[in-house]
Amino acid sequence: MAATPEAKVKKQIRAILDAHGVYYAMPIGTGYGNSGVPDFLCCVHGKFLAIEAKAGKGKTTALQDAHIARIHTAGGVAVVINEARVSMLPGLLRTMKENNEL
Repeated sequence: MAATPEAKVKKQIRAILDAHGVYYAMPIGTGYGNSGVPDFLCCVHGKFLAIEAKAGKGKTTALQDAHIARIHTAGGVAVVINEARVSMLPGLLRTMKENNEL
C-alpha cells in the first residue's frame, strides 16, 4: 500500500527530528485521546514545540487551530508543516536550541 501524501510529510519530519536529537511523541487521535492535538509533541532543548503535518494545501481544522492557539498562549511554539515548508524545520530547531526565547 502506498503512503499517503501526509504520511510522507510525517516521515520527513521524523527524520529531521531524529537527526537533530529531538525528543518527540505522536499522540493518537482516537475517542480516548484529545482530538485536534498536533501530530508531533516535541521537546527541543527544554522548549515545547508542536508540529501539525499537512499535505499540499491541507488546512487545519477549527479544533486544531484552537490547540495551536492554546500552545502559543502557554508560551510554546506550534507550526503547521507541509511538503513546501518541511525544509524550514532544521532552521527552526537550530534557532530553538540557540535562543532562550523565540
